[in-house]
Amino acid sequence: MIIVDATQNIAPNALQLGRDYASWAWLQRRAQTNPTFPPATTSLRDNLLGRVALVFGGIQVWDEAAPGLPAWARYTSRGQADAQRIARWQLEHYQRLADDNQQIRLVLCLQDLDEVLESWLAKDDIGGRLQGIVPLLQGAAPVSEPKQIEEWLERGVRIVAPAWSGNRYVTGAGEAGDLTLLGYELLEALEGFHILLDIARLPERAAAAAIERYEGAIIASHTSPRRIYDHPRCLSDALIQQLCQRDGVMGIMLYNRYLRRDWHPSDPKRRVTLSHWVDAVDHVCQLVGSAAHVGLGSDIDGGYAYSRLPAEIDTTCDLWLLRDALGERGFSDDETAAILGGNMLRKLRESLADG
Repeated sequence: MIIVDATQNIAPNALQLGRDYASWAWLQRRAQTNPTFPPATTSLRDNLLGRVALVFGGIQVWDEAAPGLPAWARYTSRGQADAQRIARWQLEHYQRLADDNQQIRLVLCLQDLDEVLESWLAKDDIGGRLQGIVPLLQGAAPVSEPKQIEEWLERGVRIVAPAWSGNRYVTGAGEAGDLTLLGYELLEALEGFHILLDIARLPERAAAAAIERYEGAIIASHTSPRRIYDHPRCLSDALIQQLCQRDGVMGIMLYNRYLRRDWHPSDPKRRVTLSHWVDAVDHVCQLVGSAAHVGLGSDIDGGYAYSRLPAEIDTTCDLWLLRDALGERGFSDDETAAILGGNMLRKLRESLADG
């Protein structure tokens, strides 16, 4: 059994925080001198020990005028040229990681994916295991026009979320935001290249339209049911059902805000546990009658304070504890394997080319 994490922000944190993914998370913390920085929670070694065989590696571009930017955001975009430079740097960072470390593979085709998965068949040889990184463009602001998606595909992007906030492809925010005409053209371009579509962070109306229009594979990389926490970033029951009717998969975050409705940032870490994460998973399973449409999109390194992750979680090494949490709730081994990896793998396989 392996884990597929549909959201880790490896390259954005290297850019904004100077993180060294090749170094243990605890060593990154020890080297940290700025007290405003969030603690390091992920690394190659932590992921391998946690049996995280595959991550969808985020590529983030923040507009300098966007509300709520963290104080530690050093690189923001003032326009199209900036957005493209920032995105290209992050893609090149993933390539450098793969070039410099024999245990990292960029997963750009089915052959790459199979190589990573085969490395996990040996039970005890952790030194021979590979971690795959699938580049995920979190917001299409760097894509100047829909037809330019081919260029980003050639650079390594394999998953695209059209908007992280309003841009030329999505208008407005909250539930009322919708796809623009260019947004529909972008969907056509993505579909033409069999790119995995990520509806995370799309406004409700835009997400519903994208699911209806897009005929390729779809996920919501990291989110939570709105029944758990009523927030525009979370998916309503109607949207979850629509996504699952298209055989989509939603990844559940490990951020406490989206796991317990009455949680407050001042609460002690112990107030949210992995049982609350399982509550969100179970809600999706009960709603759609199957464990085939939910997975993990931890966003564990999304810039949160350590106290804002569940009690059992320190680094990605601890993600393996999700297996026991699901088993204690009565999920079978097959269901647990699907939730922790198989469901996201299914959608990834549908979108990747042979070579």
